[in-house]
Amino acid sequence: MKDDWKKIYSSTEDFKIQIIKGLLIDNNINSVVINKKDSGFKFGELELYVQSDNVVKAKYLINKYNDE
Repeated sequence: MKDDWKKIYSSTEDFKIQIIKGLLIDNNINSVVINKKDSGFKFGELELYVQSDNVVKAKYLINKYNDE
């Protein structure tokens, strides 16, 4: 497996990340969520990463989802 992962989406809201992650799973794209929220104060973002060879397809799916 390649170690070349790219950030394609970020949000402060967990449910948005989980919806996008589910969309990617449905389209056979593996993704990883990195939680950069501060556990004590609950500020910061969650970041969603995909392998570099899936960036274009993943961004297309996210844009298509956001336009609906």
